[in-house]
Amino acid sequence: MSSSQSRPIGTGPADLTASAPSGPALASDLVANVFAALGDPTRLKLVAVLCAGGAFSIAQLTANTDISRQGVTKHLQVLADAGVVRDVKAGRERLWQLDPSRIEEARRTLEAIGQQWDVALGKLKAFAESA
Repeated sequence: MSSSQSRPIGTGPADLTASAPSGPALASDLVANVFAALGDPTRLKLVAVLCAGGAFSIAQLTANTDISRQGVTKHLQVLADAGVVRDVKAGRERLWQLDPSRIEEARRTLEAIGQQWDVALGKLKAFAESA
């Protein structure tokens, strides 16, 4: 393929999924789920609270908010489905805590995209300066 032809996104040596494991869901799908889950302001606030460390009950997470326990539970389930949080049984209560591995994976993905942009902008700058 010549440099003047366009290449579909996600193909070639800079493909972010090139080293992704195969299986039910590709790594890029998992990271996309993290971004989608974090795209809601309420869920982002919950993650910020959970980043403080430790495990929190629904009652603790709803304290000083306008959100019902049921609403927080639904948001936490979306975050859990994305692998961002997990719950732990403590007696009759479920405590929620951050699971940083998927967030770290999303951060690495953003870093790789940033590096690709740096390379592309460097090529564009070199082209513009040579013209």
